[in-house]
Amino acid sequence: MPAVRHEAQEVITMSTSNADRDCAGAPRPTRRAILQGALVATIVGVAADGAAAQGKAKQSLVQYQEKPKGNQECDNCVQWAPPDSCKVVEGKIAAKGWCALYAPKPK
Repeated sequence: MPAVRHEAQEVITMSTSNADRDCAGAPRPTRRAILQGALVATIVGVAADGAAAQGKAKQSLVQYQEKPKGNQECDNCVQWAPPDSCKVVEGKIAAKGWCALYAPKPK
């Protein structure tokens, strides 16, 4: 049993050398941790900008068409705003149209 404790002590000693610490004694972050933090901050910033400047999607980007796709029609979608618009797609929308953002109304 003492050999296991000694090996564990060596691992702790090796992973907490002074080279991995700043002058205050706190562990220094790794390059990977810094880059991951920067990536998360960028993603959060972009998401916040997108939410602040929430606009409607262009019809071409959502593959809008003026005819239904099977039984999927704009007037059966949760985003439909009668008489001829949509909550998430810009421009005039046909009631019998369709786009890739189609989401059926709950029954």
